[in-house]
Amino acid sequence: MQNASADPTAPAREAPRVSFVSLGCPKALVDSERILTRLRAEGYELSRTHAGADVVVVNTCGFLDSAKAESLEAIGAALKENGKVVVTGCMGAEPQAITERFPDVLAITGPQAYESVVEAVHAAAAPSHDPFLDLVPEQGVKLTPRHYAYLKISEGCDNSCSFCIIPHLRGSLASRPAAEVLREAERLVKAGVKELLVISQDTSAYGRDLRYAESQWGDRAVRARFLDLARELGSLGAWVRLHYVYPYPHVDEVVELMAENKVLPYLDIPFQHAAPSVLRAMKRPANEEKTLERIKSWRRACPDLALRSTFIVGFPGETEEDFSYLLDWLEEAEIDRAGAFRYEPVAGAPANDLPLAAIAPEVKEARWKRFMERQQKVSARLLKRKIGKRLQVLIDEPGGGATGSLARGRSKADAPQIDGTVHIASRRPLRAGEIVTVKVDRADAYDLYGAAV
Repeated sequence: MQNASADPTAPAREAPRVSFVSLGCPKALVDSERILTRLRAEGYELSRTHAGADVVVVNTCGFLDSAKAESLEAIGAALKENGKVVVTGCMGAEPQAITERFPDVLAITGPQAYESVVEAVHAAAAPSHDPFLDLVPEQGVKLTPRHYAYLKISEGCDNSCSFCIIPHLRGSLASRPAAEVLREAERLVKAGVKELLVISQDTSAYGRDLRYAESQWGDRAVRARFLDLARELGSLGAWVRLHYVYPYPHVDEVVELMAENKVLPYLDIPFQHAAPSVLRAMKRPANEEKTLERIKSWRRACPDLALRSTFIVGFPGETEEDFSYLLDWLEEAEIDRAGAFRYEPVAGAPANDLPLAAIAPEVKEARWKRFMERQQKVSARLLKRKIGKRLQVLIDEPGGGATGSLARGRSKADAPQIDGTVHIASRRPLRAGEIVTVKVDRADAYDLYGAAV
């Protein structure tokens, strides 16, 4: 039976094209993937250039003033090259900052406003979907390589850190039902994903807003609880890496899963500082003076545990004594991977109103350099201990074989783009997404070098 609406003599309608800019953190990247998946399902094609697109979508970051500046620059460039621009993301929560500078943008939506973004794209370039031709893979459109994917388990945050405006931009904690998360994870693994990177604003708080309600996944009910979700994700056969974990007491139970090889022995905990007075001024959650003892207990339970963290130097009121305390703490805690940010006041953040002295820019810079030098020494010492060991490595960049080039990958202690790299010599070709055993024979301050065995 012929489709009555199909006219074989009619010229084929060219699919509308969208150019996309995704800025900010992995959580924003997941938002971009969701928007792109919806648009691709409706027949839109992706353009490599703004000039070749019918409309440009810019997913902005508004966490720091420097990030806002980058977002405004991206919007300006898109307007100059194309003229039809839809803005979304964290800066969309404060649209006046955009419209004051760029009154000609087509639409501005806030973070997680997927439907509004799609509607704005429809208005700029109507879809021309052909369900017989325009097929989207079951796992959706991804902006990461095929072998790893970010898995967002919640939106928003209930914390009130004085330096942060994320709750204002992204709202209160809104967890996804456990079954919904697990079904997405299943689809990703089925499509070839070897590593699931679990992300949210506060991963440890997952499910609290749902009162840890159960949802049906397969033949069983799973609670919306951090431990339960981690356990079920660990049953899917992929690496499971946990990001943005606050050190609440129940994290101890998740470390036990790591010791059982259910999830990767890796915790990304944004400690931000160590000096008690600075942590109080920052209003950090789970601010305990026994953090070092907990870290030691985690490592007793799971000796292979790798810790990564971020820290802020130059927070208002930070004394030289506070900073020295942080350096000594960093040494004793043996944080495997650490990055530091020079404190930057953010418009609307409560820290701006604290009765604390601002730190001079040159002092911030000097402290940042001292922090990075100390962390480099800690990292080099810890990586040196891995020489002679055999590690499982997930290949990110192919190599080896007749080419003689080194493949590049990551051990269980390394998250993509933010941690170190393992450089691998191999007699046989190594493909991206392959997991191989590597014997480590050399290390520097950040990376490992070895051969596939």
